[in-house]
Amino acid sequence: MPGQGGLVAAAVPDPSSPGGQPRTLSTRAFLLWVVGLTVLVLLPSLVAGSEVRLIGLLIFLPAIGAGVGTVRQTVAASVWATAGALVSLGRDPQHDIEGILLVLLTVVFGVLAVYGCRWRLMHERELIRLRSTAAVIQQHILHPLPELTSRIVVDGVYEPVHEDKLFGGDIYDAADTAYGTRVLIGDVQGKGLSAVGIAIAVLGAFREAAHRQPTLSGLADALETSVLRYNAYARHSGEPERFVTALIICVDDEGDDRAQAVNCGHLLPWRVGAPDGPQKVYLGDAHVPLGLASLVEEERAAFWFDFPEEATLLLYTDGLSEARGTDGVFYPLAERLAALTSEACPSPGRLARELRDDVRTYTHAEPQDDIAILTLRRVPPEEAAAPAPAPGDVLPEGLPHLVDGAEETGGADGTQETTDTRETQETREARGPEKGGDEGSDAGGGGTGREGR
Repeated sequence: MPGQGGLVAAAVPDPSSPGGQPRTLSTRAFLLWVVGLTVLVLLPSLVAGSEVRLIGLLIFLPAIGAGVGTVRQTVAASVWATAGALVSLGRDPQHDIEGILLVLLTVVFGVLAVYGCRWRLMHERELIRLRSTAAVIQQHILHPLPELTSRIVVDGVYEPVHEDKLFGGDIYDAADTAYGTRVLIGDVQGKGLSAVGIAIAVLGAFREAAHRQPTLSGLADALETSVLRYNAYARHSGEPERFVTALIICVDDEGDDRAQAVNCGHLLPWRVGAPDGPQKVYLGDAHVPLGLASLVEEERAAFWFDFPEEATLLLYTDGLSEARGTDGVFYPLAERLAALTSEACPSPGRLARELRDDVRTYTHAEPQDDIAILTLRRVPPEEAAAPAPAPGDVLPEGLPHLVDGAEETGGADGTQETTDTRETQETREARGPEKGGDEGSDAGGGGTGREGR
């Protein structure tokens, strides 16, 4: 579902107004600035007499205007400086040669300043258009937050390591599907723009497979395939192969106050807001990152864990947990979570922003890596969004009707038929156990069990 808020990231121009204008001085500020500088230039002459001639310093007014003002303001500054030079020439005819040269230089400087101002504004407008376009692209690559689904609200913040770049190697997404709300957070090997290609590949695969794959492990396998295909292309293009750590969460209606996850070498989430305080969620043995599955024989499997309604699930990348202070010590995430939630757990969005601000303070605003922080919380039924269509449901006119990837065809009696129906007894049996009924559950309430949706 579309997000209901704006992405919390680097400040960018509003993409809805790509024709935004560069920042310039207001007319009032410009007049005060010109008058103030003129007084500063003339004051020594008025105090010390005519022997001190500083009127020539007004020649720099157009240059300053070109750097901070509009073209009209720069023209006005040039005319003002030229008028000052002419007044100086008329009051001191004994220095007519010097005065004439001053007037000529002022005119030349003024013309160059006007040209420079036009050049600056043209390039600033082009930069605004480019950044506005990049902001639109960013909102398609990383969907805006917060996002409300039929089961949970997903909120958070994302900040690339370089403020002049809108996205990097950290990825996230949420999909409201017939199998539950599925959330992805990942970290691509590498950082910055070099990691964008594989990030787009994984996000595209997730958005498609999340609606087609009935099991969470099947979704992870689909993401694995997308990384392998990208790496095959990278080999032919002479680019380095990469892997992606990822954590996939699914919250559905089958597990009551439980959820399931597949961990592909990613950092373990934290559960906050519960009476026992912040707790790291145990998800069993982590599997290898996406792109490296061929190195191990074990298949990926989903793991059930407790996710009660009053709790908030915190997902993050190593830009948060591995941030270092000036003394080289890692950011104490456990301690800071306990401090931030000691009295009451903030709202999901506020918790993410407070963590972001806290790590900024800890590192003295010098991040070493991209930072992505997601917060998940269940929503009451009356606040939830409309549920995602189940396989076989009638979609809006003009959209293809799919059941697990199979296109529906109309029957002779007007009913809908499907060419491939995969919601079989095997899928229904793959659902996880009821709460408290799984064997081998750990102290945190987790368990491998049987994989559900």
